[in-house]
Amino acid sequence: MLTKKTIGFLGSGNLAEALIKGLISSGMVSPGQIIAGDKDSQRLLYMAETYEVKVFSKNHEVARSADIILLTVKPDTLDDVLTEVAREITPDKLVVSAVAGKTVAAIQDALIRGGIHRPVPIIRAMPNTPALIGEGATALYAEEGVGEERLRLACAIMGAVGDVVVLEDESLMDAVTGLSGSGPAYIFLFMNALINAGIKAGIPRDIAKRLVLKTTAGAANLARKSGKELTDLIEMVASPGGTTVEGLRVFEEAGLASIVADAVDRAAKRAKELSGMGR
Repeated sequence: MLTKKTIGFLGSGNLAEALIKGLISSGMVSPGQIIAGDKDSQRLLYMAETYEVKVFSKNHEVARSADIILLTVKPDTLDDVLTEVAREITPDKLVVSAVAGKTVAAIQDALIRGGIHRPVPIIRAMPNTPALIGEGATALYAEEGVGEERLRLACAIMGAVGDVVVLEDESLMDAVTGLSGSGPAYIFLFMNALINAGIKAGIPRDIAKRLVLKTTAGAANLARKSGKELTDLIEMVASPGGTTVEGLRVFEEAGLASIVADAVDRAAKRAKELSGMGR
């Protein structure tokens, strides 16, 4: 599917590197099919030496040479980047944006201001940081006119670093941002709290950390592989009258479910505010 495509990255940060590494490791593309762009010459040197990909310091050179253009820059630099590359993006190219808080319409508008004469196919992606180790979760949104073939291309690219879901309503991208986009930070926060609780109980820090890391990784894998509902898995651990029930009661009394729901809601609302700013 991707064997005859040239994939260009505007921005060569952590996400771009994760995608490049995943694409090459999967065998779906060769290093010669990938172009990385960045203003940081040292970063480009690293990318060229590490992954043997082509590199350019000028964004418009990446856009001109690529069939599929990945936007992996920071949100506050996106408009400037799009202005620079707009005249190189033709309707036969595909743009995949992983820039948080920027709607398809905002990207299209920026390209029009930059000088394109016709709308171009744009797919919006919301990955998360576990993509760095090939365990990401990415949501994609494509407007109807993009077409199934281009959507499959985007799924193949993002699938190189984890699981992919496709949304039919772009407004859900804000909720995805609050859930899986921000979700790793919530998990890390909980893990850190568990480690500190272990230390408070007298367990040495290195041992507490080792136990927590394996416990959370093991629990996630069990949930994924068992096929059981999470409520059933909780019951497996929480024997009536046992220790786990007492611990769970503390979470229930503190309103953990409501706290988590509020956190996701707040993050989603902030994502929506940022999307509005991007119009």
